[in-house]
Amino acid sequence: MGDNIYIDKNAVVEEGATVFPNNYIGAGSVIKAGAVLRPNNIIEGSIIEGGAVVTASVLEGAFVGAGAQVGPFCYMREGAKVGAGCKAGDFVEIKNASLGEGSKASHLTYIGDADIGRECNVGCGVIFVNYDGKHKHRSVVGDRAFIGSNSNIIAPVNIGDDAYIAAGTTITEDIPPAALVIGRSRQVVKEGKAIGKFKLM
Repeated sequence: MGDNIYIDKNAVVEEGATVFPNNYIGAGSVIKAGAVLRPNNIIEGSIIEGGAVVTASVLEGAFVGAGAQVGPFCYMREGAKVGAGCKAGDFVEIKNASLGEGSKASHLTYIGDADIGRECNVGCGVIFVNYDGKHKHRSVVGDRAFIGSNSNIIAPVNIGDDAYIAAGTTITEDIPPAALVIGRSRQVVKEGKAIGKFKLM
């Protein structure tokens, strides 16, 4: 333990956990032996298993599995769960959703109201679109699925095991196992048509 650490009287930090300076550990939190809290975390009512490393992130009612990596700058809201060996990286927000063992969402992603299976890859800029303006909806992703960067998963949908979603795709219907899905406009190139069209201000 170091300076500038707050641990609520109703929190548990087990012997063998490592807590760096500038950590806030609120009521109901459990930091298991072998867990590492690098600087600048806010942790409320969350469980962090042994071997997990959390850096400069906010966890509220969340669960971090053994050996997982969280942050920097990850926001795990109520009901967020990442399994053993997962990665939830920078500027990833998880709400009422789970990542199965070994799955990764490395950066710039929103995962809301979804259950993602094991060993999946959630690319940069992926959005799980869970709200239609009136109601929240849930999506399910099978094991070993690949979701390419800048894809939109519009709930409710089910994505089968081993499915591959190409970058920039918008998903609105269920995907069977091992399917390849591409849903984006075809690139059109008109050579020479841009000459003289644009000026820097």
